[in-house]
Amino acid sequence: METREIRLKRLKMRAGHRGIKEMDLILGGWAARHLETADDATLDAFEALMAEADQDLYAWVSGQAEAPALLRPFLGVLAADIAAQKISAGR
Repeated sequence: METREIRLKRLKMRAGHRGIKEMDLILGGWAARHLETADDATLDAFEALMAEADQDLYAWVSGQAEAPALLRPFLGVLAADIAAQKISAGR
């Protein structure tokens, strides 16, 4: 069985090396800021999101397409984090 430490390392690596730079920045940034303190349910939701194709993820995050109902709660968390990062960067 995978330890929490190994799971976090695996998720961070996958989040930052997606193949589409925008998703590397979005998912990798969220992972860097939140994975260490995330509970198991949040890790499960993040991992489910990571199983999706980059093109679909980008369409959902950018509002170009509606996400599946199962992924919407975590996508809301991700969208709030993106908005908070824009505010803290002064944009």
